[in-house]
Amino acid sequence: MKKVVKFGGSSLANAEQFKKVGAIISEDEARRYVVPSAPGKRFADDTKVTDMLYACYDAAVKGEDFSGLLGNIQERYQEIINGLGLEFSLADDFALIAENFHSKAGQDYAASRGEYLNGKIMAAYLDTAFVDAADVIRFNEDGTFNDEVTNELLGARLSELHSAVIPGFYGAKEDGTIVTFSRGGSDITGSLVALAVKADLYENWTDVSGFLIADPRIVKNPKSIETITYKELRELSYMGASVLHEDAIFPVRKAGIPINIRNTNAPEDKGTLIVESTCRQPRYTITGIAGTDGFAAITVEKAMMNSEVGFCRKVLQIFEDNGVSIEHMPSGIDTMSIFVNKESFEEKEQKILADINKSVHPDHIELESDLALIAVVGRGMKSTRGTAGRIFSALAHAHINVKMIDQGSSELNIIVGVKHEDFKTAIRALYEIFVLTQI
Repeated sequence: MKKVVKFGGSSLANAEQFKKVGAIISEDEARRYVVPSAPGKRFADDTKVTDMLYACYDAAVKGEDFSGLLGNIQERYQEIINGLGLEFSLADDFALIAENFHSKAGQDYAASRGEYLNGKIMAAYLDTAFVDAADVIRFNEDGTFNDEVTNELLGARLSELHSAVIPGFYGAKEDGTIVTFSRGGSDITGSLVALAVKADLYENWTDVSGFLIADPRIVKNPKSIETITYKELRELSYMGASVLHEDAIFPVRKAGIPINIRNTNAPEDKGTLIVESTCRQPRYTITGIAGTDGFAAITVEKAMMNSEVGFCRKVLQIFEDNGVSIEHMPSGIDTMSIFVNKESFEEKEQKILADINKSVHPDHIELESDLALIAVVGRGMKSTRGTAGRIFSALAHAHINVKMIDQGSSELNIIVGVKHEDFKTAIRALYEIFVLTQI
């Protein structure tokens, strides 16, 4: 059996966390390929190493003396090395980093050094091979990711190694120029490694015991999700739930490799298993509740709108021409409402309204801002009657007015729109009716 294990920044913030990681890896001989992030915060007011690197490189670009800032970063790593009792030095690596900072090697290069250096320490600690991601994760000349070449390079290199450490977050173009994924991109690296080695399982270790049914900042001590499908995860991630970088799903999904979200600080917890499909019945009717605010609604009214061929297309074309993405579009016989990101809409507001008036000559246009969207997601909803009724009942009981409701044809999720001030109350009300009372 082969497992790829990725550890987040909080799991590798100091020597004590490294030791926990080492114990987790040694406990299971199937955990052969390790993908580390850069050291995260050691305590609440601490600074992540990646942010320290950004600040250091920014000083270099400005022509300022950055030696002190780079020295602080070196001390962070030396503290880990000393705490692990390793006879190991990163002096040559830091000398090269200083040289490349002076020659302005690029912000991506600077940011990637956090994972690179942590990977070298991890390889020394585990006494295993170190594979530089720049050699096996390939980006095109325009900076886009090249999945085919990456899979070939990774597969060929790792087939030679029984075990290895591959730092996350970055890769390189053919000429060696470093390119990074977006923040949280180490999740993607882990997924790519799992695909390349045809792993049986991709374990993603972080500081939480998997996905929670609701945001713990809104709901006190929410229950955890034992098993979730990729489709459910996509719906929740789209609405703001974030434990795993959503781009990390695709490489393993097409290969049928499950992802297990685990907690480095509570390794006995089973965490959340993410799968393509499952016959396991969910504990509750819903799998999760997630939401985000900052939306605006534009309602266009016109008598006999439904009989005017191309009416909706003309309205949607206006948003496309102005570069504004549409989130949802509930409609009636004589009305259509377009939900958009408030911030992006406000920049083009008057232009869009003028274009709508010119194009379709509506009877009335109504604007409403400061709206939130909440998704109730779950594969169990499809076979359960009355789910929408329970949603309305919970929100009505909490004195919340529903501005919009939208259910996908898959019956996997129901999205409701509420006022911003009702956002948290609505999530708590939905959690209570579906999880706490289960009526």
